[in-house]
Amino acid sequence: METRVALIGIIVEKTDSVEALNHLLHENGSYIIGRMGLPYKERGIHIISVAIDAPQDVINALSGKIGSLPGISAKTIYSNVSDHKE
Repeated sequence: METRVALIGIIVEKTDSVEALNHLLHENGSYIIGRMGLPYKERGIHIISVAIDAPQDVINALSGKIGSLPGISAKTIYSNVSDHKE
């Protein structure tokens, strides 16, 4: 199956959904290359970057589920790098 490399940018404005967010990321942990979280105390938000290498439908589904969580927004950018994995 063909995979894509992408970056999911996540902004957490309300921490009520953090447990659900972490559950989604854990469920897709086999695809995640790495993640970085930055608390921005002055604005009361958290900024998370998730690098992922997965089939495009998996990335789209994960980003959509994350973005539908209350108080959390997500956007995905894709690289032009793809790979066909058996």
